[in-house]
Amino acid sequence: MFQGETAVTLDEKGRVAIPAAQRELVAKLSGNRLVVTYNPFEHGCLWIFPLPEWERVRDEVNRLPSVKAVHRSLQMKLVGAAAHVEPDANGRIQVPGSQRTAAGLEKRAVLLGMGNKFELWGEQAHLAKIRETISEDQITEDMAELTL
Repeated sequence: MFQGETAVTLDEKGRVAIPAAQRELVAKLSGNRLVVTYNPFEHGCLWIFPLPEWERVRDEVNRLPSVKAVHRSLQMKLVGAAAHVEPDANGRIQVPGSQRTAAGLEKRAVLLGMGNKFELWGEQAHLAKIRETISEDQITEDMAELTL
């Protein structure tokens, strides 16, 4: 599915272009219908899902019992904030202003293809995240089985 890192610019209207190399795949997977929402685990990042993948995630999250505060928080950040967008003729999507503000996105950003979705990072948040290293004590059993 999606992979790769692309430096992007948010224009004065808050639009960002999907990389040309990914546009055909976006059209094929979702009929050019995408959903932008918060990354509930990391500040400075929004998630952009193709609609069919979003619907799977949305339904899974909504099945969580809302009697737990952490479930309600996840539902609010993912489902409650979800915005449907479609690329224009130039492949640009409108990133909602409230999401741009909350994530701290400014003019310069980075779009990452992360398999089933894109991640849109503010340039500085992305740089800080990339500069973090994974220490030995953070390696999980699943990671230890990888042959990198």
